[in-house]
Parts: sequence; structure tokens; C-alpha cells
Amino acid sequence: MRFYLTTHKRHWVRLTDVPLFLKSEHFTSAVKLDEARGPYAVDSGGFSELQRHGRWTRTPRQYVDDLRRIWECVGPYDWAAPQDWMCEDLIIHGGSAGPLTFAGTGLSVAEHQRRTVANFLELRSLAPELRITPVLQGRTVPDYERCRELYERAGVDLTREPTVGLGSVCRLQSTREGAAIVTAMAAHGIRLHGFGFKTLGLEQVGHLLASADSAAWSYHARRRPPMPGHPHKNCANCLPYALRWRTRVLDAIPTWQQPYLDAA
Repeated sequence: MRFYLTTHKRHWVRLTDVPLFLKSEHFTSAVKLDEARGPYAVDSGGFSELQRHGRWTRTPRQYVDDLRRIWECVGPYDWAAPQDWMCEDLIIHGGSAGPLTFAGTGLSVAEHQRRTVANFLELRSLAPELRITPVLQGRTVPDYERCRELYERAGVDLTREPTVGLGSVCRLQSTREGAAIVTAMAAHGIRLHGFGFKTLGLEQVGHLLASADSAAWSYHARRRPPMPGHPHKNCANCLPYALRWRTRVLDAIPTWQQPYLDAA
């Protein structure tokens, strides 16, 4: 399993060779982009888009243009997420969670799945060379099975894709329901990427994932004092802290899963 360190600091690509996971929006406003030292993958920023606006504000063609610039300036990435539609209740119905207010799409899970598959097909048609990966969306195991069937009917064999994202499981990852979703999709022979997976989720189903990413290090650092000798208030934006946290997470994976880990 390749474990990506999620960060909003785009310049980290020149500072470390550990796998990084970055939102495309963090690259788009930059005048100059740094060349990556190591592997990285690109998130479309769909959660933020739908949380704030209840829709996508970038067209597929704009997104492809952004991805092409990242590819050419930063270097070839492992894969990029499509402009998928998450299926969490707050994304669909709107509301508040902590400091975040969700606009709500007002659409059904089935419509989110249809739009997710349609967007992937459009993006791949526009830029087949850019390693844009399909993403499965849903709320329950039957939902994810239906989404898989949508891809199948569209002629996309998910078992032949290098990576298939598993969306909307971030908050379910350490639950029985989340484990059932991962297990059911992995049983089809799909190489899954788990978005936003933390230690508990990895302990349970990490062996079923081809890759995963997490930004939990920043949340963790925000609630603790800085590392010795660090002048800032906390290490929520600190690469040394993030790398140390990542090492601890990988070390905590059960020993029987260790052969699957790609610590590079």
C-alpha cells in the first residue's frame, strides 16, 4: 500500500520524496510551480467545492487545463481524481458541522453517482493521457455496487484501472459499515484508494487498499504543543511533524500487514 501524506503546502513536493497528496486548487494560483522530488497524486478538491457551492464551479475543460499544467510543470503524477460528487448527508442536504457550513446539492445519491461517472467519462475523453482515475461513490454497500455497475455499463472495467478511488468513506472508515464497503469493492479485484484514511481505518482494512491518504497529522498537531525547538504556535503546517506522524502511523499498522506497505 502506498500511503500519501495529504498537505495544502504545494512546495513540499520539492522538499521530500515521500508520496504526497495535494489539491489541484493549491497549484492553480501559483505563478511558478516546483518540480516534484517524489511521487504525488492530485485531488480535485470536490469536497470543498460541493461544501461551499453545492455544485462544481470549474468546468471539466478548465480542470483538464489545470491538470495538464501540473503534469508539465511539477512532473507526472501517479493519478488525479475526477470531479466526483460525494454522497455524505451534509453534502447532499446541507447544514453545519463545526465551523463548516454546507450549501447542499439537493440531489439524490443516485444522481451524484450518475454525475460522478459521467464526469469521469468526459475527463478521460478530453485528456486520456492525464491518468484521471474513476471514483466509486455511495452510502451503503448496495449503493457502491450500483455505482460499480454504472461504470461497467459505460464500458469501464474497474479491475483494469491502476487505481480506483473509494469516495464518501472517510467518516465510516473505522466502522463496521465502512469495513463492509471496502471489503465488498476489493472482492471484485479493484485496486482501491482510500480517501482520508486514518490509523483505525488502516488497521482494519489497510491490507485491502492499494493506497490511502490522510491529512490527520495537521489536526493532530493543532491540538498539541510544537516540536522542541520549533518557534511556531503549533506544527499544523510543519513538514518535520508531518513526516514523523506518518512514520508513527505506518509503524502502528499490524505486523501481518507490513509486507503490503510502501514506505517510500
